[in-house]
Amino acid sequence: MLKALTVFIDRCVRRYLPDAYLFAVLLTLIVFVLGFGITESSPMDMVEYWGNGFWDLLAFAMQMSLIVVTGYILANTPIVKSFLSKLAQLAHTPGQAILLVTFVAGVACLINYGFGLVIGALFARHVIQRVPNVDYRLLVASAYSGYLLWHGGFSGSIPLTIATPDHFAEDLVGIIPITETLFSTANIFIVLVLLVTLPILNRLLLSATNDPGILSREQMAAASEPASNKEPEEDTPADEDLTPAARLENSRILSYLVGAMGLVFIVIHFVQNGFDLNINIVNFIFLFLGILLHQTPRRFLNCVSDAVKNAGGIIIQFPFYAGIMGMMVASGLSEKMSLWFVSISNEFTFPLFAFLSAGVVNFFVPSGGGQWAVQGPIMIPASIELGVDTAKTAMAVAWGDSWTNMIQPFWTLPLLAIAGLKVRDIIGFCVITLIYSIIPISIGLLFL
Repeated sequence: MLKALTVFIDRCVRRYLPDAYLFAVLLTLIVFVLGFGITESSPMDMVEYWGNGFWDLLAFAMQMSLIVVTGYILANTPIVKSFLSKLAQLAHTPGQAILLVTFVAGVACLINYGFGLVIGALFARHVIQRVPNVDYRLLVASAYSGYLLWHGGFSGSIPLTIATPDHFAEDLVGIIPITETLFSTANIFIVLVLLVTLPILNRLLLSATNDPGILSREQMAAASEPASNKEPEEDTPADEDLTPAARLENSRILSYLVGAMGLVFIVIHFVQNGFDLNINIVNFIFLFLGILLHQTPRRFLNCVSDAVKNAGGIIIQFPFYAGIMGMMVASGLSEKMSLWFVSISNEFTFPLFAFLSAGVVNFFVPSGGGQWAVQGPIMIPASIELGVDTAKTAMAVAWGDSWTNMIQPFWTLPLLAIAGLKVRDIIGFCVITLIYSIIPISIGLLFL
């Protein structure tokens, strides 16, 4: 039954799901129509909301572009390639490859979501070299399935927000420490169950990848050597032929000096802030380790030239999602969706419906922090009125945000850019993850 369902969904997705850019365009048009059809906004209002919000994610788009570029740069250093290759040697069969990639990606995403996306994709590219007969699409989908865990981990934006002084709901609920959210019984249960069972689920999906008519192209592409495993080409002239500029470009001293400055700042950051592994410090670590480990500016810049080719999808698509978010928020469409779920809830079912509402809203507002800014002012007062634990309510919204990321192309862009696949190649498998994961998440939210 699982095989038949997976094959059916995968074929439908590969046939009907457009490219990620076209998906963003279609989603823009859908939200535009819903906005003036359901809310009091006019079509001209919706155009204005869209245009005003279009550039709101510029900083975030730059962050995610850098996570792809710096991750590629670091992965292309000899020491990192050697480590990932040795770790990949733990897998000897397709089944072991799927189990290993899923688990490593899940743990990495618990540490930090940006770190997990990059490591998952990079590790999949190394594992396919070790086990070339595993389905590469499923391997990358397995890496992405680990992203389901991010909001229950140390970079979860919602639990970290409400644990920070001066958050918007502090007057209502005060400061909620992560001992009541990330380290709650419900969250630990959900994280542990998913961390153990997702590798098994993905392993079972191997039975649905035996159709050579579906997989032949991907298998041939996967068998080729990934770019991150290629040694950089060297064509350095003899020292006596180097110009002063060329000497600087091939100077290890400059890389070591600026790299040392970066390492000192990283140490200062963690001493002053504790284990604050946010997206900026992850990018900073990747960048300066890359500078150090490539040793010379020329090697580093050659790698940068290759790396930036992977960031095109992020640069052009994130503004469209910012426009979608602008329409959702300014028109009140996201508020209407949230209020409908609140209206059908009671004290027992409220965490589940908060989770489901967050899953729906996340499809249109695919940003944990942005989504909490939209739903928090609705969900927190509702939970207080119903007598539901506010910490559990916050985590319900957090898990809803993570849940539909499995079928929202927005977060696949960095991973797919590194993996060299398209969104339709993996989403069919991720739908199965979406269907399964609602079970342990619901149990944790309702009964623990």
